[in-house]
Amino acid sequence: MSNPLPNNVRVTARVPVSVKETLEKAADLTGATLNQFLVAAAVKEAQEVIKQQQVISLSSSDADKIFSLIENPPAPNDHLKEAIARHQAFFSETH
Repeated sequence: MSNPLPNNVRVTARVPVSVKETLEKAADLTGATLNQFLVAAAVKEAQEVIKQQQVISLSSSDADKIFSLIENPPAPNDHLKEAIARHQAFFSETH
């Protein structure tokens, strides 16, 4: 019989007393427990880090240039032709 994965797991951290006091004060001011506050703050920061790593922001002119290149791609240069040949050779050998 397999064990189901736990629904909750523990994450611990050691912090200076002054940091804990600051976190407790902020939690109290928001009406959350320290645990609720820490989880919410950590998730918010984690989502921001993920967003920064996964989202590319472009100016309007940069976006226009990208879309123009997609719609009207330049002819392949020698480096691209070589890369395509290497790619095709690699996958024809391994598959």
